[in-house]
Amino acid sequence: MNPDSPTDQQRQATAIGFTAILMWSTLALLTKLSGALPPFELTALCFTLAFLLGLGFWIRQGGNILARLRLPLPVWALGILGLFGYHCFYFLALNQAPAVEASLIAYLWPLLIVLFAALLPGEKLHGFHVAGASLGFLGAGLLVTKGAAFSFDAQYQIGYLAAFLCALTWSSYSVLSRRFGSIPTDAIGGFCGVTAVLAWICHGLFEPTILPVGSGLAFFTWDWGVKRGNIKLLGALSYAAPLLSTLWLILFGFAEPTWTVGVACLLIVAGAGLASKPA
Repeated sequence: MNPDSPTDQQRQATAIGFTAILMWSTLALLTKLSGALPPFELTALCFTLAFLLGLGFWIRQGGNILARLRLPLPVWALGILGLFGYHCFYFLALNQAPAVEASLIAYLWPLLIVLFAALLPGEKLHGFHVAGASLGFLGAGLLVTKGAAFSFDAQYQIGYLAAFLCALTWSSYSVLSRRFGSIPTDAIGGFCGVTAVLAWICHGLFEPTILPVGSGLAFFTWDWGVKRGNIKLLGALSYAAPLLSTLWLILFGFAEPTWTVGVACLLIVAGAGLASKPA
């Protein structure tokens, strides 16, 4: 038997991780349906909900809830930097650079996950993994730019840097989470709680309050997937998020079907197919 071939447990964990991508793909649609929410308020609401989900898991399992928060400092640092840091860099990027360029740079994170995964014990990086993730990036680029030309302007370099740090933060968090595979997934509840507090503080300082919608379950299923599933495949499949997001908007009448969506679909599906090949 090929030691690199996926097990049933790994396939199941990968499928669970993919549900996070499905949930993230609905964010644009939910935002359209619920009205424009300030970014830190939306973040605070999502992470508050995620914390309450985690709290529900802890209560159901019984035992000392505070004991579940006694985690190594590096684990806390990784969790908070990954969840809160990613969103901070993303909002800074959108504030300091045009949305198209900022979004395109930020969408480097699935490709970086595939590349960084090679540094994990027992993982191997093959050319088809890189090719698959690269095709996905091209597909996401088509969706973001809508097939139009774009250019990078030096005056937005702070925004571009923030967008790259956004991609670097989430990809590093996702890959390093696997190094702490012994930490139970329900520990995410604690990270979400701290992130919610920080987001509420930023919201109170910088934004008006508007009433609204969100989901935090995705952070738990993503953690399960990256720790136990095929992390390179999840990285490539992550490019399905912008595609599915666009398809949801088209389905509900908020966007029009175009040739770029069709081509992007082919690129992303082809990329995921390549990345899922057994080594």
